[in-house]
Amino acid sequence: MNTDKNTVIGFVLLAGLFFTYFWYTNKQQVEAQAYKKRFDDSVALVKTAAEKAAAAKNPIQLDTTAQKAAAIDSVKEQFTTLENDLIIVRFTNKGGQIAGVTLKAYPNADKSKVALGDSTNLNYPVNAGNNQSVQINQVVFPVANVTEENGVKKIEYVWTSPNGKTIKHIFSIAPKKYNVDWDLKIDGADQLLTNGQINFEWNAKTYKQEKTAEYERQVSSACFSEGNEFDYISAKNAKTFEKPVQWVGIVQQFFNVTLINKNGFSAGTGNVLEFHKRADSSNGVAYLRAQFQNKVAGATVSIPLSLYYGPNDYQILKTQGSPEMDKMINLGRDLYSFVRPINKFIIMPVFDFFAGFHLNFGWVVLLLTIFIRLVTSPLTYSSYLSSAKMKVLKPELDEIKKKLGSDQQGFAMEQMKLFREAGVNPLGGCIPALMQIPIFFALYSFFNSNIALRGQSFLWSTDLSSYDVIAKLPFSIPAYGDHVSLFTITAVITSVFISVYNMSMTPTQDNPALKYMPYIFPVMLLFIFNRLPSALTWYYTVSNIVTLLLQLVIQKYIINHDTILAQIDEKRKTPKKKSNWQSKYEQMMEAQKKVQALKDKNSK
Repeated sequence: MNTDKNTVIGFVLLAGLFFTYFWYTNKQQVEAQAYKKRFDDSVALVKTAAEKAAAAKNPIQLDTTAQKAAAIDSVKEQFTTLENDLIIVRFTNKGGQIAGVTLKAYPNADKSKVALGDSTNLNYPVNAGNNQSVQINQVVFPVANVTEENGVKKIEYVWTSPNGKTIKHIFSIAPKKYNVDWDLKIDGADQLLTNGQINFEWNAKTYKQEKTAEYERQVSSACFSEGNEFDYISAKNAKTFEKPVQWVGIVQQFFNVTLINKNGFSAGTGNVLEFHKRADSSNGVAYLRAQFQNKVAGATVSIPLSLYYGPNDYQILKTQGSPEMDKMINLGRDLYSFVRPINKFIIMPVFDFFAGFHLNFGWVVLLLTIFIRLVTSPLTYSSYLSSAKMKVLKPELDEIKKKLGSDQQGFAMEQMKLFREAGVNPLGGCIPALMQIPIFFALYSFFNSNIALRGQSFLWSTDLSSYDVIAKLPFSIPAYGDHVSLFTITAVITSVFISVYNMSMTPTQDNPALKYMPYIFPVMLLFIFNRLPSALTWYYTVSNIVTLLLQLVIQKYIINHDTILAQIDEKRKTPKKKSNWQSKYEQMMEAQKKVQALKDKNSK
């Protein structure tokens, strides 16, 4: 890294991409405001319906036969709990549904366990007789049988219609699984269902699990597989499915709840998905509403469903057996999809390798940083060598500038000629800065989505997956926040050290912008980094320290300026052939020089 013109260009490009990325992500929150009213209306509608159901002894106006079928009054709501080594699942006989799931291995900051799905239900209408229908979540299932076979725990809810037809909800929990398999069996589907299809409606809400609900909303999304291809929506209002849907999930930063149809939901015009993010100060994060059609044939129907309540763990999601569920983890999407292969094939395997030594994750990040710096060190050496060559040529450049005075075009042409003769690449100094762009965005995605870092403390940081806080401000500073992150400060300070060192190693620039740009960039980082995961700011701190050490070693002990000067003199003696780019550049500069000379002549 040096502070010549080309390096500054690299920094400007880097800063520009930083701000483009954060503008894009913050734009999602702005768009979420536009949907707030519709979201609140939807919640109010659901709340009103719930209040009406609670207020009336019989929430559905049916005749005596239908009331018997619904069994609302005859059986009280009862809860049953089943668990394996990973999850605790609470079932209710009202609707034969899952009432909530607790994850045993993932505590929150207050030491409570992560709870998912307490506001999630899958609903569908059935014919209750006399041309009337009832929603299945209004039915209290009078029969619940609990069994266990080969370690698999099952609960079977059974409801019998007035004409003797039955609906069974059979839930299974296997060992070491985050899935609750749901086998929906209907005997008499030709009478209980209309037009040979079952119309599912899935509603799911998520609540704050991490430090701030605001940030969780920003990174939350609804993901799905349509036609066996992954896609997602974040701040969009709705999505209409045109192909069969294999699964759909509501995804937070580190956890998700996903509905899977092992045979796929049938394609149909009624398949829609709505996703909204909360835009208030509550702990609510997001709300999802999905409608699916499922074509059925015959009187006996069996629909194999599965509900995943668990972590956004790449290896676990990859083994789900459903297409591309691992892509729920944001390792690079849309404009930044080019970093996903970097994360998938480089960053993640190296991180997992170091984590396999059972070190504190702060030291794992340090080792990952050293690995990245060593891999990119040949480019770093090339950059410093280019800087050293340009420093050797500085006296000759000063003579040319003194000779040509204010003739900028002439100076540029002579400078290019000198660089060509000496075999110097003028863009070599900005390569490391440009290389940092994909690496930074890859690590930004990786550290933001890596659940292994969640709740892991290191030094003064209590959670490497979120920003560290050494001081809480009594007010919020725009674009900065209401806290002080020490890892952010160390990242900024080490960036300033690099700038100061490079300034001391680089001849004085005449352009004031080039003098102060290296100091402006670290100040920009202060605002960009303050809300980012401390694992990322710790990485940047270590990376800067390694960069300083490499600069000292390479420039003080490896690069010999006398040898470089001798090599340049030898290079000048060899015949040169202009590249097409150099020829066109010189032609362009010559044309500009003639135009400028003509303008000067006319002005006289």
